[in-house]
Amino acid sequence: MMKSLSLAILAALSFPALAADNLRIGIEGEYPPFSEVSPEGELIGFDVDIAKALCEQMDKQCELVQVSWDGLIPALKTDKIDAIVASMSATDERKKSVDFTDKYYSSNGRLVLKSGQASAINDDNLAESLSGKVLGVQRATVHDRFATAELADKVAEIRRYNSQDEVNLDMQAGRVDLTLADQVAMLTGFLDQQEGADYAFAEPVFSDPQYYGEGISIAVRKGDDQLREELNEAIQGIRESGKYKTINDAYFSEDIY
Repeated sequence: MMKSLSLAILAALSFPALAADNLRIGIEGEYPPFSEVSPEGELIGFDVDIAKALCEQMDKQCELVQVSWDGLIPALKTDKIDAIVASMSATDERKKSVDFTDKYYSSNGRLVLKSGQASAINDDNLAESLSGKVLGVQRATVHDRFATAELADKVAEIRRYNSQDEVNLDMQAGRVDLTLADQVAMLTGFLDQQEGADYAFAEPVFSDPQYYGEGISIAVRKGDDQLREELNEAIQGIRESGKYKTINDAYFSEDIY
């Protein structure tokens, strides 16, 4: 992981120096449909298009820098990037390290597992339904925190992975029974795809602000109020201009704001 982070940052630093008012935006690149790397090697996805639209709205040149999930906040705090557009929830814990803009979309946590088992799980029988099951989550995400605090005593084991794709692959291989992940991402990136045809959401929806924060926001360095306010104005600007809707509709059937 550190090798991946180092390579990503070295790649970023190999570009010509940017003007002071230009931005280096950190993006994960392993979280479709929000961010991924195309066969041609380009970053694509909802987060990528939102980042580009915000840069255009602010009339700034931006460099997109792919950084592994665990390395995003450290890269921001050490001045290797200026902002994070990576489907990051604005939680109280993260606010101790970084500042957040207003939300640019909302989502909840949902359990995904084999369709026949998913339909039998509801809020009333959650504890007994999860008994003996192995749960997979992406490491260091809000879902990891929620599962660790609220589900660890209900499941047999929690296994942590570097990306949601790795969780999904192990679930298909039968090495984990279910996953807890972002509702929108799992719907469009897995359940609506051929590999997710035999899987479904369980009924419970997890949205406790203690874990899931106030929405999906852009992280900036602590105290960088000028950039935070510029980004807030840009989010509002692309909402009012219709640019946000155009991007939203390219990926989702509903307004995820």
